[in-house]
Amino acid sequence: MLGEKIEDRSALVGVLGLGYAGLPLASAFLEAGFRVMGLDTDPEKIRLLERGENYVRHLGQEMAAGMRDSGRFEPTADLSRLDEPDAVLICVPTPLGRDKEPDLRFVEGSARALALRLRRGQLVVLGSTTWPGTTRGVVEPILRESGLRAGEDYLLAYSPEREDPGRRDLSCRTIPRLVGGTCERSGREVQRLYSAAVGEVHLCGSAEVAEAAKLLENVFRSVNIALVNQLKVILDAMGIDPWEVIEAAATKPFGFMKFTPGPGLGGHCIPIDPYYLSWVAKRAGRPARFIELAGEINTRMPRYVIERTEEALGRAGKALEGARILVLGLAYKADVDDVRESPAIALIELLEEGGAEAAYSDPHVPHPPPMREHDLSHLRSIELDEGTLAAFDAVIVATDHAAFDWEMIAENARLVVDTRNALADRLGGREGYVKAKCRAGGSSP
Repeated sequence: MLGEKIEDRSALVGVLGLGYAGLPLASAFLEAGFRVMGLDTDPEKIRLLERGENYVRHLGQEMAAGMRDSGRFEPTADLSRLDEPDAVLICVPTPLGRDKEPDLRFVEGSARALALRLRRGQLVVLGSTTWPGTTRGVVEPILRESGLRAGEDYLLAYSPEREDPGRRDLSCRTIPRLVGGTCERSGREVQRLYSAAVGEVHLCGSAEVAEAAKLLENVFRSVNIALVNQLKVILDAMGIDPWEVIEAAATKPFGFMKFTPGPGLGGHCIPIDPYYLSWVAKRAGRPARFIELAGEINTRMPRYVIERTEEALGRAGKALEGARILVLGLAYKADVDDVRESPAIALIELLEEGGAEAAYSDPHVPHPPPMREHDLSHLRSIELDEGTLAAFDAVIVATDHAAFDWEMIAENARLVVDTRNALADRLGGREGYVKAKCRAGGSSP
């Protein structure tokens, strides 16, 4: 009867994990007319959602308020209710271990909780980014402990998230979705479910194809970002502007896709997913050396930024040790509050290791959130003004938020290390930056 329930919107959709991927997915099914149960082990998230408050700031308070006011959304931390939904969508983190191996403890924990309550007729969909074979080889054996069999008693499928935090022209409902089942019927029903809430759904031949496609998407980006990051290092040494080179190459209308360098990789996907693929490649006896090299290049970029900062300070007669350095932006990308794997965190830690006094300013992140592997709890975002900027020996642009007053930064900062080309983009290139400095009575960059 699952198909009928999907068609008439009487199916109860359960979303397990209400983070950056799970919350917008729950909202998408609500907008499509379904009843939705949101499950998360963090009671604070549940309390906020019950009040209509959004803890994922870039999604907007109106989303959480709309979910609460729909009358069809129930958030809960009670995982014993996992037998109630007709479909359970698992959206939990898949981080890396100490040796950059896949850490599936959240996926496995979710599967164990579900195995205690799994009932006949349910559809289970894993949405976490992971290595090909996880749905069938990790989740299914755990669910088998319930005594039920996938494809016979319940359906099991995979559908990866495709979120782009801060993007306004696309949403969870308009971004094309991949789905893949562990059997033909599972694939058919997961396609039916997601097609009811998402405009475009592509059915893959298996869960493994969908899992691998998700990794390919982000490995593609990681490799190309590594290419331009390495190009930046080379061209810097040659005295050539890498940004000008990239813009020149981008005039070609075919055979080139524009990627830009930066201080390193951030977000939950690109810094992590390539290692999932390289790990499973080693298990298959085919080491992914190219992918691993890209990871090494991108991981080293924060250290390169600090080296360039130290060089620039030295030309001004100042050592890194004892210098006051302000990092602009703690979020990993512009105009969001997401700090997961942000290179700004690595920059701050490297500055402090080098004896500098590090601070940060980010209007979207007033204070650093708790993190599994980092502790920046001693810091708070500094409000920018002319006096604040002038008090620091150098400013490192880590994130190019639109909220920053770039003209004021150019006019008042003693030294700017711009990893995003933000000043040139917003002030009309190098000439515009020079004019801004001259207006303030400063010297040319």
